Amino acid sequence: MKTTYKFILRAYVGPMVLTFIIVMFILLVQFLWMKIDHILGKGLSIGVIIELLMYVCATSIPMALPLATLLASIMTLGNLGEYNELLALKAAGVSLPRIIKPLIVLMIAVCIGSFFVANNLTPYSWQQMMTLLTDFGKTKHELKLQDGIFFNGLDNMSIRVDHQDPNSHKLTNVLIYDNQDREMMRTIVADSGYLKMSKDRKFIILTLYNGQIYEQNRNWEWYDKNVLSHHIFDFQESMIPTEGFSLSRSDMELFKNSSETKNMNELSYAIDSLKFMQDSLLNNFTKNMVKNNLLSRFSRYEKLDSLPQLELLDVSGYVDTMNVNDRSQVFTSAKTLANNSKSYLSYELEMVKYYSSQLYRAQENYQKKLALPFSIMIFFLIGAPLGAIIRKGGLGMPIVISVSFFVFYYIISITGDNLVRDGALPAYIGIWMSSLVLFPIAIFLTYKSANDSALLNAEVYIMKIKKIKAFFRKIYDKNSKHNS
Repeated sequence: MKTTYKFILRAYVGPMVLTFIIVMFILLVQFLWMKIDHILGKGLSIGVIIELLMYVCATSIPMALPLATLLASIMTLGNLGEYNELLALKAAGVSLPRIIKPLIVLMIAVCIGSFFVANNLTPYSWQQMMTLLTDFGKTKHELKLQDGIFFNGLDNMSIRVDHQDPNSHKLTNVLIYDNQDREMMRTIVADSGYLKMSKDRKFIILTLYNGQIYEQNRNWEWYDKNVLSHHIFDFQESMIPTEGFSLSRSDMELFKNSSETKNMNELSYAIDSLKFMQDSLLNNFTKNMVKNNLLSRFSRYEKLDSLPQLELLDVSGYVDTMNVNDRSQVFTSAKTLANNSKSYLSYELEMVKYYSSQLYRAQENYQKKLALPFSIMIFFLIGAPLGAIIRKGGLGMPIVISVSFFVFYYIISITGDNLVRDGALPAYIGIWMSSLVLFPIAIFLTYKSANDSALLNAEVYIMKIKKIKAFFRKIYDKNSKHNS
């Protein structure tokens, strides 16, 4: 059996690696499609882009691994069934559970590894990825001048050119409004010139030929002593300091409080802290609402831990006896207290919502790390029996079935995630809901394949339909004879 086990492992590892790469590539293309504006046109180096893509791949492992497992399982067992290798092993007295025994051991190792990836690698990669995307968003686009249109990408400066040669990048008929000096406004006109970025991308080198400079003061003496100067030059070169054109790496601590960047130990501590804050807000809300707002003028209640029993009194008759000024003062005071109470209520409600949303997200990510290995094993237990049943390898039928199951799983997962984030379901139910729905299907398919059931054989269903038709036809003929 050792030779057989080695053969089955070799037959599985190849499709597993191939499908994992394919799925990862699809997820990477999807990410690039969504974030293309953050990357292109900003002069980013290839090394930085590759670094970002590596972090994206690491964060996509929890989604790519279950689908790759399902597809590889169907392909491997489908190939073995299509070439009658499964039939030969079963004829030799080897059952299906024994055939896939080495694959089960391999998948247990994959599940354990996926847990450590989700718990350690993915949080770190997610933090790095979000930091890089934030830095990319702050980086300005490269200098691209359009003919006849003002370019306002530089601070306090507008540049317009009639034409920029695409090969030599020479500028013709240059017009510049320079407002960098707060006390002097400059207008520069030149016949030609060049505009390029320095190697460190911290300066812009502006070279102009055959031009004129008009300067006008705009300080506090502008109205009384307006000064206008005019200069003519044949050649002028200046270095303009810039910000935002070079990639500035931010501190990773920017996203350290996000639940996606924490491992299970950190998430457990965060969940306990958020629960304490949520309970404190809810427990102290009523007391603070009444003592600090509604009864703020009654000093005898300030030192009480609990409020006495209060009774509502009908004061309408007493108010009617007041004069207009006193009544207006009472209504104004009551309105002020009501507005203060409303503001306090709104503030406390926002705080409760904030801590509740953070708590639900932390619980969601905590349960996802536990549910990932289980979902991988479920997809294997679905894919292996399905491959043995359909007996079709390649990328045709396996892809159709795999995508169908994964879409079903993904819809349930997204629904569970949304319910958990809204607080409608506990995290241990919403996150595990998709796995719990697929688990009976995996058990059913495993049972059917172990008993050589023709579950997806169309001829079997056609024969059953014919038997049902014959049964009803017999009943119809019997009733017809009886009526006649």
